[in-house]
Amino acid sequence: MRRIFHHPFFIRLFNWEYWNSTLVYLPLYPYWLWLSIRARSFFFLTAANPSIRNGGFIMESKKDVYKLLPQGLYPATCYCNQGIGINEVLELMNEICITFPVIAKPDYGERGIGVKKINSLDELETYLSHIPVPFLVQEYIEWENEIGLFYCRMPDEKSGFISGIVNKEPVVIIGDGIHTMAQLVKQNARYLLQWKQIYKLHKERLYDIPVNGERVVLVPYGNHSRGSKFTDVSDKITTQLTATIDNICRNIDGFYFGRLDIKFNSWEDFQAGKNYSIIELNGSGSEPTHIYDPSHSILFAWNEIVRHWNILFRICKANNQKGTAYLTLQQGRKEIAAFKEIEAQLISANL
Repeated sequence: MRRIFHHPFFIRLFNWEYWNSTLVYLPLYPYWLWLSIRARSFFFLTAANPSIRNGGFIMESKKDVYKLLPQGLYPATCYCNQGIGINEVLELMNEICITFPVIAKPDYGERGIGVKKINSLDELETYLSHIPVPFLVQEYIEWENEIGLFYCRMPDEKSGFISGIVNKEPVVIIGDGIHTMAQLVKQNARYLLQWKQIYKLHKERLYDIPVNGERVVLVPYGNHSRGSKFTDVSDKITTQLTATIDNICRNIDGFYFGRLDIKFNSWEDFQAGKNYSIIELNGSGSEPTHIYDPSHSILFAWNEIVRHWNILFRICKANNQKGTAYLTLQQGRKEIAAFKEIEAQLISANL
């Protein structure tokens, strides 16, 4: 019986965090419709952050978002056009003084699609031969601590607040000197769901036996859809941390609502505003990802989503009254279609 319930179908069935997003959000769509009627726009969320394309809902360029951040707060990054040659990429990397390993990611995209840690020249050449869209090459931040921190501020208020923090645990196995990497992966229900991806990344060594206590990072990205475990650490919110984050976000022109994905050395340093790097800044399309803590129920998740939608609605309404237009229905559908085309290309590339 235990073996049956360890099957991927039952793992997904009995753990809502793995459900399709449409299924999770379906009961809440009537409330979104009500907010849209009040705003007189289905795309009112595009007014959340006036300095970011579409408020950060869709089709925002990561390159352009990084430009909004103060220098030194994000990893050294270079922009690469599709079809760029290997020598040109190496020249760009040399200009900003970064070496392998690096992170490569599409300029447009989400859910970690097309993101890859590049460890060598050969891996970079392979990535270049497959990536179908413009992309970024970015310094790899070694700090192990990674969080997603949700920030909100009303446009007329001087100070904002942190509405939730999620800790991201990468896909890591600990050797016992007995089992192979493949066996250790399949013992973990969360990792079992990522078997195809893990096999693709590590097929040449999956049947090695890690020594007792050896830590093997299988997927180095803090992304839920790629196997990371998300844990709600909103209890880490303090007056000092709020002041640190508020100081950062108030200096990002036109940013009022979204999630900052951050890597840092230690909580003590981060609270004091030291030794951290903003990996990404996400706008109105962000989820309050602390809902995906396995200990939280679907009811908790729905309550948090609605709470953030209400905040989003108030921010967008205020910005709209100040002159930030909502996307029209026609414009919104066009942007969604453009994004879906890019997403399909990235999925087909199978990076």
